[in-house]
Amino acid sequence: MSRKAAVVALTALAPISWGSTYFVTTEFLPPDRPLFTGLMRALPAGLLLLVLTRKLPRGAWWWKSAVLGALNIGAFFPLLFLAAYRLPGGVAAVVGSVGPLFVVGLAALFLGEKPTAKTLLTAVAAAFGVSLVVLKAGAAFDTVGVLAGLLSALSMSAGVVFTKRWGRPEGVGALALTGWQLTAGGLVILPIAFLIEGAPPALTGTHLAGYAYLAFGNTAISYFLWFRGIERLSASSVTLLGPLSPLTAAIIGWAALGQALGAVQVLGMAIAFGATLAGQLSPRAAKRTGPAAGTGVESAAETAAELAAGPVVETEPFSSTEGKTQKVSMDLEGSAVRR
Repeated sequence: MSRKAAVVALTALAPISWGSTYFVTTEFLPPDRPLFTGLMRALPAGLLLLVLTRKLPRGAWWWKSAVLGALNIGAFFPLLFLAAYRLPGGVAAVVGSVGPLFVVGLAALFLGEKPTAKTLLTAVAAAFGVSLVVLKAGAAFDTVGVLAGLLSALSMSAGVVFTKRWGRPEGVGALALTGWQLTAGGLVILPIAFLIEGAPPALTGTHLAGYAYLAFGNTAISYFLWFRGIERLSASSVTLLGPLSPLTAAIIGWAALGQALGAVQVLGMAIAFGATLAGQLSPRAAKRTGPAAGTGVESAAETAAELAAGPVVETEPFSSTEGKTQKVSMDLEGSAVRR
């Protein structure tokens, strides 16, 4: 497997993992506590990574980490949950699926990366495919819910673009940067959760197991892979991995919850997945610099080592068909959509 393919495959595990959030939330967690769930996902995971890496931000990275944490986690979660409560799940997922188009515009504005017609068409095709999978006939539209969904997608898109723009400090790994952002985002959610939802609910062993999965597998590991993918892939490649989240949620709903998948849903999956694959194709290989430069076949050990600690890869401009995805990790079925 080529180095780029390995990075794409591991980055894709993040939205695939996020697609399991709705199932875990409905089957293992206390009901109607979305902000507390967001808090339990972000803050414990962030604190654990701080302990493991033993690195704190320095200088300007204190405010940069706060901004990135607020955009990627702290603002994104509450806005997403507001949309989830105000809109049917399918509508919220479709609203969130416009995130790749936000990334295109923001990358052109802040990164100087000009989008191509292929990038735009692929992003539109992905959103259309997601809409076929999740949008139900007669779905209701709520103005506040739609606005919250759009702002949540914009928040995550901005987080992706500024994560790409600022990179990370020299000598600081992606794991430490992930910990900074999760901690900052969790601290943003903390007062909001207690003001709106009150004291934490009584937790059972099942609840604790669900939160443990969300915090460590679904958040700490997934966000590490996601942020590292943002460093090593150009904008459209990452942004077009986002549809894997609602597709995964639909498949889990069908396999584990008995939710029906008709011909239209299967067609939508094929369109969205095809757009995701097309977003990873490029007429020429991404440029690399430093010790990690090079392509070709690697052993599994070499790939794992590079992915664990390799330097940041310089990628080609956004005008190629690669890119950076916003984290529209929106789980779909039912009355709530959660990332």
